[in-house]
Amino acid sequence: MTAGGAEVTLVTIDDVEAAAALVRTTCVRTPVLELADRRLPTPVWIKAESLQRTGSFKLRGATHAVAALDAEARRAGVVTYSAGNHGRALAYAARRVGASATVVMPDTAPPAKVGATRALGARVVIQRPDDIMSHAGILAEEEGRTLVPPFDDPHIIAGQGTVGLEVLDQVGEIETVVVPVGGGGLLAGVAAALKARRPEIRVVGAEPELAGDLAEGFAAGEHSTWSRARTTRTVADGLRAAAVGQLTWEHITALVDDVVTVSEEAIVSAMRSLAASTKIVVEASGAVAPAAVLQHGQGRGFGLTVAIASGGNVDVDAFASLVRG
Repeated sequence: MTAGGAEVTLVTIDDVEAAAALVRTTCVRTPVLELADRRLPTPVWIKAESLQRTGSFKLRGATHAVAALDAEARRAGVVTYSAGNHGRALAYAARRVGASATVVMPDTAPPAKVGATRALGARVVIQRPDDIMSHAGILAEEEGRTLVPPFDDPHIIAGQGTVGLEVLDQVGEIETVVVPVGGGGLLAGVAAALKARRPEIRVVGAEPELAGDLAEGFAAGEHSTWSRARTTRTVADGLRAAAVGQLTWEHITALVDDVVTVSEEAIVSAMRSLAASTKIVVEASGAVAPAAVLQHGQGRGFGLTVAIASGGNVDVDAFASLVRG
């Protein structure tokens, strides 16, 4: 496959299976929980990545990327840019192997996520949102660190794809798997795993209406980018990435069946439903895939569905304020 004249190699099932072997000692096998809601005509299972160590699926990709480093690279350390969950995950994965980590975070990042990343021993550098990627690149160059991007990287995509392998083992006759989308690493990896093993399963991406760049581009067949000012309106702070990456876009267009958007009201309603039914607390970004099932599942004929609750790193007071309405 080519993109912009360059050859693009998609992540394979062999890559995902190899990643699974490398991450299993650091990442936990998260449970699937049945979501009971009167709006649901058919069973829906929630893959609770909110219960992953560090509180999100991001640990899988970060662990796999760190495992790929040679001894010299580990000594030099790693650097990334992140609004929260990826940075926290990389800090944890790096500490597990004795490597130092630097995380460049935007000044709009939730204080709880900044504090949690620092608590894992990472150096946190605060920058303007538009500067975090470039500043991470500068630090990588100046300090000799390996840059570990949050999504547009084959090691990250393969690591996130291990969620798909677990879903196949845990749930029987799946018809649809719904995956939240920010930069697209989770959707790309899960689609790579599912379509290789069970190509008949429908893979659906879900994102907020207020950050619906992928849905727009997917429908038009063109890579779409929305401004940061536009995407920051959504309560789902983990899905405010300006656009999916080029590598994740290639996976999504090749392997994903549909992309839907959800309202802000649906996201908050899903947070409430998850807390009441499954007893898990998820951040707004983590509720987007369940929200898509609640908002669209009946009309789109999803059938037996697994929705990925991608993260649970939310400040308790912020959670309470949202779900109280």
